[in-house]
Amino acid sequence: MLMLVCPVRGCLLGLSRETRRLICPRGHCFDIARSGYVNLLQPQDKKSKEPGDTVAAIAGRRRIHELGVTQPLLDAISSLSGVVACDVVLDAGCGEGFYLGSLQAGSGCAAEGVDISIPAVDAAARRYPACSWVVANADRALPYGDASFTLVLSINARLNAAEFRRVVRPGGRLLLAIAGAEDLRELRGGSAGRDRVARTVEMFGSEGFALVEHRSVLTVAQLDAAAIADLSHAIYRPLAGDAVEIDRVTFALDLLLFN
Repeated sequence: MLMLVCPVRGCLLGLSRETRRLICPRGHCFDIARSGYVNLLQPQDKKSKEPGDTVAAIAGRRRIHELGVTQPLLDAISSLSGVVACDVVLDAGCGEGFYLGSLQAGSGCAAEGVDISIPAVDAAARRYPACSWVVANADRALPYGDASFTLVLSINARLNAAEFRRVVRPGGRLLLAIAGAEDLRELRGGSAGRDRVARTVEMFGSEGFALVEHRSVLTVAQLDAAAIADLSHAIYRPLAGDAVEIDRVTFALDLLLFN
């Protein structure tokens, strides 16, 4: 674990490791799970009794990744982020860890993933032990010190511009991946979604981020009925009555690189 701070309200002192736990100078301690992650989520930061992705959503998303259909998205994220071994990378809203785990394996960077879902972070820790994984509510506060990361990622996750600004180092970069207008068009009955680029650039510009590059990536995958069902679970979108006719799905991201 690197750069973690105590999440107890009013504390924010650095955490150090003692065997199977993390502890701050005031005595607040947090056990490290057998799979390797640490849960820093405070009761007041929970959105529900079991916040974040469900086990079914995590399993469905994992199977979609394993089919290889999201590889073009990963390749584009890797190319635009330019991640290298000397980077210290945070994935805020990491889910089950596919993107961060893959980037770390390909580059050898130091990597930290944060998500509010305990099942998601547990799955990530088991699959990608070379990364560090934390349960926390990134929508409210990231449990890291100021200027901790050379690269912050947010991939189809909630956006916390102020916290991203706080934890990225001077000269560091931020890569946002947001759903493109064509993303999952088939599951919406063929209609296009919203273009979120201008609003996102404006939001992050207000926190001092400057857009360096905007790149759109789109891929179309042939999927069988089981994969369509997995995708439905993964995105929490109930299938329409004519969904049995769907055999191909569009995945589209707008990638926004800031410094």
